Amino acid sequence: MENHENDTDLMLPGMKPVLELLASAPQKIEQVLCSRALSGQDVQRVQRLCQENGLRFTRVGNAALDRLCRRKQGQTIAHQGIAARLCATTFTRLEDILATIGDAPLQLLLALDQVQDPGNAGTLIRSLYALGGAGLILPEHNTARLGPAARRTAAGALERLPIARVKNLGHALDACEEAGLAIYGAAGDVKDAVNAFSEPMRLPAVLVLGNEAKGLRPGTAKRCSRMLAIPLARDFDSLNVAQAGAMLMALAAAARAKSGEG
Repeated sequence: MENHENDTDLMLPGMKPVLELLASAPQKIEQVLCSRALSGQDVQRVQRLCQENGLRFTRVGNAALDRLCRRKQGQTIAHQGIAARLCATTFTRLEDILATIGDAPLQLLLALDQVQDPGNAGTLIRSLYALGGAGLILPEHNTARLGPAARRTAAGALERLPIARVKNLGHALDACEEAGLAIYGAAGDVKDAVNAFSEPMRLPAVLVLGNEAKGLRPGTAKRCSRMLAIPLARDFDSLNVAQAGAMLMALAAAARAKSGEG
């Protein structure tokens, strides 16, 4: 679980500020946390706005809100039983990323299918940005938070890389395919995939990485035209998703450089 020690700067406490931001710029909100003891018309309005904008509305205890709204000096900001957790970065529309993918040094998008660890997400963002990648596709739900832990491991890339947050990853991959991108998935089993060392990705493309424990979901895997596997020279369980992703992205960059593209 992500450490929220440095999360205070991403918390917006208070009923009026939360309602105003929900009405004016809901894309800046990642989640709304509300005290279990709080009720009334304002709470109902918050719930409705969250539902309309596809935002998580979570009931928590007052102690949790006190902890999340506590400044470094130990002072707790008056939260009135409700607070919004803000996004650590500004998101970009997927269609805008697809329209400008040709301008990227490496015409590769990375899509994360329920990758849970913020450190892994941050490391992948850092690697993708450094190699010249075009952007990241991230589902709204069941995915790593791009909060302080991801920001630390991304080392400045989080604020620079275009990131699209989508409601449905499968539909987003369909849109990428319609835009002419090849869809590749990362697989752990060489028998069910092509050797990533011998078959370079055809760019522009999307590389899809799956959950740390379960890999790609079936609905996501079926949208991949090729599954790529990294052959291991020694008997070893597997690579961390951030390690495997960095290797596959580097192979794409090497193949592009060898072909003289970009």
